[in-house]
Amino acid sequence: MPETPEQKARREIDVSLNAAGWLVQNRDEIDLTVGRGIAVREFQMKANFGFADYLLYLDRKALGAVEAKAEGTLTGVEAQSAKYAAGLPENLPAHKRPLPFLFESNGSVTYFTNGLDPTPRSRLVFNFPRPETLAEFVGQSGQLRERLKHLPPLDESRLWKVQARAVRKLEGSLGRADSRALIQMATGSGKTFTAVNIAYRLLKFGSSKRILFLVDRGNLGKQTEDEFGNFEPPDDPRKFPTLYTVQRLKSNSINPAAKVVITTIQRLWLRNRCRQISRWRWSYQSSRPAHAPANPPVTALDAGSNRSGAG
Repeated sequence: MPETPEQKARREIDVSLNAAGWLVQNRDEIDLTVGRGIAVREFQMKANFGFADYLLYLDRKALGAVEAKAEGTLTGVEAQSAKYAAGLPENLPAHKRPLPFLFESNGSVTYFTNGLDPTPRSRLVFNFPRPETLAEFVGQSGQLRERLKHLPPLDESRLWKVQARAVRKLEGSLGRADSRALIQMATGSGKTFTAVNIAYRLLKFGSSKRILFLVDRGNLGKQTEDEFGNFEPPDDPRKFPTLYTVQRLKSNSINPAAKVVITTIQRLWLRNRCRQISRWRWSYQSSRPAHAPANPPVTALDAGSNRSGAG
């Protein structure tokens, strides 16, 4: 008998969870001692609240849940949050109540809601985060989106007016949790210098994990690397690379210490390279088009894990 769409979705979710480091178990075979991250299928909630398709355990305490959906039925998980607030058994150990991390997935597409964000919302991720990534999230005093709402005033002493305005406007967009932002500046107005200033503030004051800087030609990558290398922050006499590791990608190997990774769009999407790059968690992406005046479009990337796959 061919599998139903629901069965297909659960099979693919199992694979994705395993790839992200979660051990998937049936509810009648629970053993929370075999690993740090455990995903329990069809976990029984309190009376009248049904089942959680997957309940996620971290270090033997409940942390999140996955709603499994058939192909094409994803709607966002916020409406289900009450189920995991009121429906979680009272004697169940949990890191926080309600469960902070909720997912909705059909196996090929996954949405994630971080209930610890100032304004939680469902957003697309490329795969489930690894257990250690969610452990990092739940252990933080404030999430990235909260920190971006409280960046310190900008020191404009070394910036042109147009550059300072671009930085302020972008930080306002990030503070509103906009998923995308676009800075439009004329040729010769210091677009790359502006982007380096933004990257510095995101790393120092936003504690961003890592920034991906995309260019569409190799010579622009070298130009960007030089801009980072020559940048001296207004509040520190040291150059940027002394404070934060900058890597211009020349292979498929990313330096784990790198805070800024510069690469061409072409290299990013080469199949073998893309498989490696997608494993790393990025806080933000900035792109540097060669001929377009609009620069840099910044996207909040919710890759969600230090690595999505094992190894």
